[in-house]
Amino acid sequence: MSLDGFIAGPGGDMGWLNRFNAPNPVVARLREGTGSILVGRHTFGGDDPNRGTENEGEAYGGGWSGEQFVLTHRIPKQSVPGVTFLSGLEEAVAAAKAAAGGKWVGVLGAHVAAQCIEAGLLDEVYVVVAPILLGGGVRLFDRPQGPYVDLERIEAEIAANEVNARFRVVKHDTREE
Repeated sequence: MSLDGFIAGPGGDMGWLNRFNAPNPVVARLREGTGSILVGRHTFGGDDPNRGTENEGEAYGGGWSGEQFVLTHRIPKQSVPGVTFLSGLEEAVAAAKAAAGGKWVGVLGAHVAAQCIEAGLLDEVYVVVAPILLGGGVRLFDRPQGPYVDLERIEAEIAANEVNARFRVVKHDTREE
């Protein structure tokens, strides 16, 4: 994510990530702990920061392998190896959790992450803040009407010229007593 809160630049541009490809042990640990990925349709079919390289189309730049689940209302007619397309959020989260085998489910895509937060299905937020200001694009979390989402820091450290931060989503009991 850029320092001004964007995970993609204007028009969904992801090319800006290429200048931040230095080894990052925190990101390596995240990749190793991820058992499956839940991704939004725009992210799955969007701009690839690895376009034109041997890692084009590979999650985490080719450093990860596993099952991917794409949340979409437009399920393609042709299958994609290792990818399952689902239209229901709860169904997609359950399938990704089952495939993760006790590891983390990586959630990629601002809209999917926001839907998971709204539904109380996201436990943690992990961000790598890069030293760049994009000025526009797709925000990590864009909910102008609120309400707030409380986060509790689990860890934060600097590695490879980036700030790595992991937060627990604080889930409040909304039942009336």
